[in-house]
Amino acid sequence: MEALRISSLPSLQFPTKFDKSQPKKLTISGFNPHPTSSFPPFQRTASSAFKTFTAVQSSVSTEPANPPDPSLKNPTQEEKFDWYTQWYPLMPVCDLDKRVPHGKKVLGIDVVVWWDRNESAWKVFDDACPHRLAPLSEGRIDQWGRLQCVYHGWCFNGSGDCKFIPQAPTDGPPIHTNKKACVAAYPTTVQNGIVWFWPNSDPQYKDVLAEKKPPYIPELDDPSYSGPMGNREIPYGYEVLIENLMDPAHVPYAHYGIMQMRQPKGKHYVEKLDINGFIAKQEWGRSKFLPPCVFYVSPLDPLEQGNGLHHQVSSAQRGLLIFICIPVSPGNSRLIWTFPRNFGIWIDKIVPRWMFHIGQNLILDSDLYLLHVEERKIMEAGPAQWQKACFVPTKSDALVVGFRKWLNKYAGGQVDWRGKFSGALPPTPPREQLLDRYWSHVVNCSSCSAGYKGLKVLEVVLQFAAFALVGIVAATKQAAISVAARTTLVAAAILSFAASKWLAYFIYKQFHFHDYNHASGDLVNLAHRAFSLIQQ
Repeated sequence: MEALRISSLPSLQFPTKFDKSQPKKLTISGFNPHPTSSFPPFQRTASSAFKTFTAVQSSVSTEPANPPDPSLKNPTQEEKFDWYTQWYPLMPVCDLDKRVPHGKKVLGIDVVVWWDRNESAWKVFDDACPHRLAPLSEGRIDQWGRLQCVYHGWCFNGSGDCKFIPQAPTDGPPIHTNKKACVAAYPTTVQNGIVWFWPNSDPQYKDVLAEKKPPYIPELDDPSYSGPMGNREIPYGYEVLIENLMDPAHVPYAHYGIMQMRQPKGKHYVEKLDINGFIAKQEWGRSKFLPPCVFYVSPLDPLEQGNGLHHQVSSAQRGLLIFICIPVSPGNSRLIWTFPRNFGIWIDKIVPRWMFHIGQNLILDSDLYLLHVEERKIMEAGPAQWQKACFVPTKSDALVVGFRKWLNKYAGGQVDWRGKFSGALPPTPPREQLLDRYWSHVVNCSSCSAGYKGLKVLEVVLQFAAFALVGIVAATKQAAISVAARTTLVAAAILSFAASKWLAYFIYKQFHFHDYNHASGDLVNLAHRAFSLIQQ
């Protein structure tokens, strides 16, 4: 297990822009973080990395807290970021079932994702049947591989054309060929194991993939790398989600008792910021924000030469931290994460993906409530007043400030919902619902869903075994069985029943709801304790 300890991850040379027609390569060199964590080694490679490898000690700047920024002039029309001329990720392919359609929301747009076996491709449509606007995501794939609305049975091919209306008379005009019977189909592609779509169904964008591609990260397609993906629906907005992932200084406090990390002193700052995002430098590495969704981190062991990006290759071990943040609706976002690495990859072949997700969900939950409340306070002040409402005088806030600067200068200060919402956030639900894992993750993760079902079956088997053993003892005459055998059966029944109760508690904690007390750092996590024992 010790071989899995992270000793070095990649250095990265960042392209300043992505060519519209060619995917860009990310060049890696070396890195050597030294985190300490109570997670076991295979958890640290994925779970501890989830919030970055180090937390940076805040160093107070002597500069004004909110200095005027001359760069924040009104951008020209060419510099305005258009939220609707971008590629958006929907879900990892590994978590999509080809047998059924899946409903998702991005930018407030309800879409249905389904597998068209006739074209061997994923398709993304408006999630509304043109007949009576029933959700197509509640439909089915029929025997001919068409998407069928289960309200009245209308069927659509991979282009969105209606191919069959059961209620149409056979001897009448072919009403299914009417343009009004078609459903809007969006440009769609699969890249890096993720389904992406272009949120505009206008025919002029039919071939948009030839002109502009989603951000490409070659390590995700490299067979020498491994890194299980995860996804989760987040009950706070896109802006707060990205800020949190760009903020390493919160790790030892918001995740107290989960992640233990050193706090080296060092500068970090945004090096280049334009409409295409920004590059940032931290003591422990470099990162890049590629709007609207991709934020990735390359931990390094830098030996700087002047102001260049020259780094000594200290090891052949390489990796990245990749976070994909998706705006869903006000107060809601979706996170896709993966940490590709070219070492310790054998562990991903023997450990189920859901076991990694236990630790990663634990980290997400431990600051979820904080961020949910924080977003509401920001909205009360007004997104445009963020710089005045938040006091950010330390160097550790550099990336957060950089993101807000990009958002205000180029993207209108917030996500463009195009009038779909009033701007108000949804009400705060009860804590158990807010921190729910089942509907926000388990049902959307093929591995966790399978693990959940398997453990539930095991729970029932243990309960059945307990009652069966008790029944055997009760039905057997004393003369037919020895005292020792009878005692053994009773003990086995008690153990089976106790094991079923423990398993039920474990399932609830890991797949439904797990609270966190920040005041005491009290977090009873049975899996975490078990993994720690294995490590020792």
